[in-house]
Amino acid sequence: MRLRMSLTTATLTVGVWLATPAWAATFFFSTGNPDGKLGALSRPASPGKIETETADDFILTEATAISRATIHGLIPSGTPVSSITEVEIELYHVFPKDSNLTRTPAVPTRTNSPADVEIGAATRDSSTGTLGATVSVVSSSFSVINTVVNGIHPSPNQFTGGEGPFTGEEVEIDITFNPPIFLPADHYFFRPEVQVTGGNFLYLSAPRAIVSPGTPFTGDLQAWIRNSNLAPDWLRIGTDITHQGPFNMTFSLTGNGIPDAGTPGVANCHGETVSAMAEQFGGMNDAASILGYSSVQALQDGIRVFCEP
Repeated sequence: MRLRMSLTTATLTVGVWLATPAWAATFFFSTGNPDGKLGALSRPASPGKIETETADDFILTEATAISRATIHGLIPSGTPVSSITEVEIELYHVFPKDSNLTRTPAVPTRTNSPADVEIGAATRDSSTGTLGATVSVVSSSFSVINTVVNGIHPSPNQFTGGEGPFTGEEVEIDITFNPPIFLPADHYFFRPEVQVTGGNFLYLSAPRAIVSPGTPFTGDLQAWIRNSNLAPDWLRIGTDITHQGPFNMTFSLTGNGIPDAGTPGVANCHGETVSAMAEQFGGMNDAASILGYSSVQALQDGIRVFCEP
């Protein structure tokens, strides 16, 4: 039986998914299950510890409201799930969007990396109430062959080989976004950070290429990592640091596609998106409920952010 703990900063809205009508365009993406090859640090800054970010990519083929996510990671053996005190999600475009192209990178390449800076409107954080999380212990003992924790260095010292094997508790974190993240079709990177009192969260790798029960896609990129000393640059975990892999990371995303949404930046985007949602979900009240928004006004605010990035 899995042990569970919920962060109390936001209320989960699982019930709305049961009400989704048959004509709603559901979206689901997964990289599959952990493969035991790698654990990569991903944590916010705290006293004595610098921020470290691990990110992996996904593609949206149409405008989508992403309402939920899951991630898998390792925490030290015997650590109670209550030690997980904060979860933050950021999304990034693929470089060179949102990036400074005038500076010289301190890494072998930035091609196919996450951008320098995150998509601000897409950030969700349990500490601000925009994210709810439930933590489950999947296995009390799960091992990875290699880890990347501190060995994140600028060129020409990027290769370390990793920091060796680790065994800990495998946890699954089920995440609800409040409000959902509304994005146009594009290629993105997904970056979770987890704060663990008295330890670290090692984000677990998944098979690459993606295999069942994952959802393969053309253009799958490898996982990247950086810490605050390396930022805004990123390193490829496999190609640059360990000379193993390359790796995917374990995550899934759930939501609803909006096939006829307008085009961000175009004058009629808002009207087209409202019309598409009303038709798809049977009205704006139903759209707000199904997508997990607290009100029609909150949904309208989300559409405004989507249309005027």
